[in-house]
Amino acid sequence: MASDAWISSSMPYLRPVEAGGQGDAWGEEAAARGRRGTQRILHAGEVSAPAAVARLLGLEDGDTVVVRRRIMYLDEEPCELTDSYYPAHIAAGTGLAGTAKIRGGAVGLLAELGHVGQRVREDVTARLPDARERELLRTGAEEPVLCLERVVLDEDKRPIQADLITMPAQRQRLRYELRMG
Repeated sequence: MASDAWISSSMPYLRPVEAGGQGDAWGEEAAARGRRGTQRILHAGEVSAPAAVARLLGLEDGDTVVVRRRIMYLDEEPCELTDSYYPAHIAAGTGLAGTAKIRGGAVGLLAELGHVGQRVREDVTARLPDARERELLRTGAEEPVLCLERVVLDEDKRPIQADLITMPAQRQRLRYELRMG
């Protein structure tokens, strides 16, 4: 692994931004390490749920969901493709369905709407990127990517968010810290 690999933990992206924060956990995390983290929204709105998203959210294939597709940059270099999906009954007609920046972040808006995450499940796999991913992430055909599938559940174990994240493997290091007991 490259010595300049970004070490990422999911926790900052699962909690509402602290009071006084700018609502951009990615930008704040990068700035805390002396780097610049930005993002560009590629698409936001209602779509038919892909099979993986339907499975994660407990929906039927093709059910309507709201998606926010983003490309994340670290010091102007693309480092992650992040597609966040929300059940339409939660997100349709809210800021989650638009391309504007959400003050307090998506997690904060979900909380304002009465949907607070209590559990998260993540699965990580690796594969070679497709042509679109290679172009957006500026990787070679033989450079593997990490694929993270995340589902966030509320206190009643209902899914409120699913994320499909694709990252160049050699530029990432995922860190998981769990409380025991």
